[in-house]
Amino acid sequence: MKRFYYLFLGVALCVALTVFAAQNSSDNTLSVAQNQHQKELKTLKQQQRAERRAARIAEYERYIDSIILSKNFEFNPQSIQMQPAGQMRFLSNAVYTMTLWDGQLDICMPYYVGYVPPYRYVLLNTGVPSVEDYMAVRTEEGWHITFKTTLYASSDYTFSLEVNHRYGGATLTIDNLWYNPVQYTGSITRIY
Repeated sequence: MKRFYYLFLGVALCVALTVFAAQNSSDNTLSVAQNQHQKELKTLKQQQRAERRAARIAEYERYIDSIILSKNFEFNPQSIQMQPAGQMRFLSNAVYTMTLWDGQLDICMPYYVGYVPPYRYVLLNTGVPSVEDYMAVRTEEGWHITFKTTLYASSDYTFSLEVNHRYGGATLTIDNLWYNPVQYTGSITRIY
């Protein structure tokens, strides 16, 4: 009877081990399948996020293009630098803007004047009813906009605006025959 008991116990133990091994194997197979499914979902989510980012970038490029084509925009400077190698100064005054609206120019921005150092820091604060030779050319990076106007003097001030349509940054250079060019970096926004 003891032999039968030990034999029965041995068979039960073998069956239990076989069942346990089969379950463990199926769990491993299921775990591998779940891991592979999770990796596929993660890759799919990454692709979807990349597609959404690309769509947002393309939408922003169209937004910048529409601003330029409307000819109604505002340049908001964040820094000023006298060319060719003046010291860059950061601007935090939110009132400093250059607005172009329906061919009219409204400007309130700092500017450097003078023939030799020390240059004077003045404020260009005026409105002009019209600009001359307005030209907006599409480039690989975005837009190149130029126009001329007389602000206070009999000589022309030439405005050259480089707009990067990918990140919305803009560089404005104001050039006058009598003074060194002054360059501003900033951004443009739409005017409604």
